[in-house]
Amino acid sequence: MKLHNVAVIGCGIWGKNVVRNFYNLNALHTVCDLDEENRRNLKEQYPDVNMVADFNEVLANPEIEAVAVVTPSHTHYKIVKLAIEAGKHVYVEKPISTVASEAMALAEIAEKNNKVLMVGHLLMYHPAVNRLKMLIAEGVLGDIKYVQSDRLNINYFKNDRSVMWDLAPHDVSMTSYILGKEPVRVISAVGASSDSNDIMDITHVTIEYEDGIIAHISDSWIHPQKRVNLLVRGTKAAAIFDDTLAENKLQIFESSSPKVSKTEVLDYIEIEPLKLECQHFLKCIEQGKPARSDGHNGFNVVKVLEEAEKIMLGEKVKALDNVNFALSRSKR
Repeated sequence: MKLHNVAVIGCGIWGKNVVRNFYNLNALHTVCDLDEENRRNLKEQYPDVNMVADFNEVLANPEIEAVAVVTPSHTHYKIVKLAIEAGKHVYVEKPISTVASEAMALAEIAEKNNKVLMVGHLLMYHPAVNRLKMLIAEGVLGDIKYVQSDRLNINYFKNDRSVMWDLAPHDVSMTSYILGKEPVRVISAVGASSDSNDIMDITHVTIEYEDGIIAHISDSWIHPQKRVNLLVRGTKAAAIFDDTLAENKLQIFESSSPKVSKTEVLDYIEIEPLKLECQHFLKCIEQGKPARSDGHNGFNVVKVLEEAEKIMLGEKVKALDNVNFALSRSKR
């Protein structure tokens, strides 16, 4: 594979993993981060890598062919747009934006400038998820009827506007990918804040996919025990993908009889999904092909989450109206 000079923008908790993978792929040229301590620590690890604080230096450097944007989601649109217009290919962490119209605009700008735009929908590159997609396509599970994705963990750094925007892009992109089907509508969406503020740290979204398949997605920032679990239920069998397990992450349960449960453990090559994702980005640049999780894929995910958030906020307003109505009646 031809080597490409990549700059990573933003080196927080996840950004450091992106830096490590592009470095190990001999593709890392520059690290850009506002935090001086972050830059100093990374310079000790990667002494031959250029460290800068100003994003404009990255844009102006003709040696840099591509950028990986690992900054808070509300900054993605502006940074990605500037990078593409400066002639860079772009890998951007999920979500591509939190506004569907911005996501579509970025997809169109990338196509107009003939640049690769790839969204970090990591689970579309997970070996176990790709094995599951093959099983579904082969009919091993029968006709798919129901999907449930639970992504629950503790997060003390709530820098997104809700847990849904932080975690649900994984769930929606993964579900659409394994089914090979598009979402039709958001049936219901509710959220709650354990801190009684505007940042929802628990959300539940139910989506109808093509062919009437129902998917339920639960995400949480407040669960003390981590749970990353996907259930796919078909007419012949059910599959469970548990990403918290060290091995045997994907298992199939035959369900022809309520009294008999046969479990089949599936083999697949275990490679770090982020490494595969970074390799895919470099290969797309080399071959001039769109990424599996391209800008349009990013738009489709944001469109669903934007609709879900509108329903959540509408339900919240409705609930407050009901409380106010009840209070007004009690004062009569």
